[in-house]
Amino acid sequence: MKQAIIDKRTLETILSDQRSEIESRKEETLCYRQEEQLVDLSSPQAQVVIGVRRCGKSTLCFQTLFHAGVKFAYVDFDDERLAGLQTSQLNDILEVLYKIYGDFKYLFLDEIQNIEGWPLFVNRLLRTKIHIVLTGSNAKLLSNDLSTHLTGRSSEIALYPFSFAEYCTMKSIDTKSFTTKDIAIRRGAFDEYMQQGGFPELMLIKNQKQYVANLVNNILKRDIEQRYNIAFSAGFENMANHLLNISPAIINAGELAEIFGFKSSHTARNYIEYLKQAFILVGIKKYSAKSKIRVTQEKVYAVDVALMNQRENAFAGENLGWRLETIVLNHLIRRCHYKGLDVYYLKDRTAECDFVVCNNNKVVQCIQVSYDISNPKTRKREINGLLMAYRQTKCENLLLLTDHEYEETEYEGVPITIKPVYEWVCEI
Repeated sequence: MKQAIIDKRTLETILSDQRSEIESRKEETLCYRQEEQLVDLSSPQAQVVIGVRRCGKSTLCFQTLFHAGVKFAYVDFDDERLAGLQTSQLNDILEVLYKIYGDFKYLFLDEIQNIEGWPLFVNRLLRTKIHIVLTGSNAKLLSNDLSTHLTGRSSEIALYPFSFAEYCTMKSIDTKSFTTKDIAIRRGAFDEYMQQGGFPELMLIKNQKQYVANLVNNILKRDIEQRYNIAFSAGFENMANHLLNISPAIINAGELAEIFGFKSSHTARNYIEYLKQAFILVGIKKYSAKSKIRVTQEKVYAVDVALMNQRENAFAGENLGWRLETIVLNHLIRRCHYKGLDVYYLKDRTAECDFVVCNNNKVVQCIQVSYDISNPKTRKREINGLLMAYRQTKCENLLLLTDHEYEETEYEGVPITIKPVYEWVCEI
């Protein structure tokens, strides 16, 4: 049944409420995010901030606009009162915005992918020299629409939940001092971060499990099932929770199809892709000089450790090694995004190296992650993974990240640095 048109008076009420909301946010104490530097308000291109729901995309855009001191108008399309908005009413939105804000040259459109036909609307505004900032929680929907209608007229910025350094900033914890007291406080904060994760609102909420459960449920049902018309919704949700439980994990689409009763491995692969596009999962490829190897055997991680254990029937919280590895991967992704680097994993029949960092086709660092290497067998296994990576890549920049150990050592004539993750993530 066709949705009723939302009249302009109602639109004015909704958008006026939203304006009051953003005015009140000027008084908040907000965390500076490094990605703010990537938002270019002087550009004629639309600035597109993408990322998982509740990671702080809107706050990043508000901060950028507030700090620039520019006058801007704002629409939150995730407002349930705009759920019935039709494409034909986008011009009504613009008219009401001019009535509320007066003349403006900057426009912030939040969760724009909820409205069909939005790219043509944005394209028209860009032609009138209005600077557009927009956010979205689905990479494929945004990317497809942008590439189709805004070719060369958009710049994409990826945002993730708080890094540990940002988490420390919000808790007023010194990340640079090396006094005994400050190191101990940092270590304690990292233990909390490794369990709680980096979603900003989790720092303010007591019932964290309910928050994360609702977040995951909304992403699965609203951002994926509704938009992609998922036929096997129960199986899809079970698979999504299963992957979050076992991540990091190398994907076997055929096995997943069999476990959850999908018709084919193709269906399982599509579902995995949807989870990545909605930023629940992050994938890295297997390192190889052969392209056909790199496009198979993908390894997936949760986008934040909160998704690993803050759900019903989740057991990943018991494996601190998995959690530590997930934190390292998500930090590497941020770092490599800025430097134009790529991240892979490396595995052969004898050993596995968690991360191989490449600059084009040159390996610049090999990284292994282990929570505790006090057991000689564990230490040997992790060192062997790095040595295997060294032999295959000839990269001598080898790093073993642990929960708390420092050491400069050498094996088979190759230097290896060992250091704790809580210090490493604050260095870079």
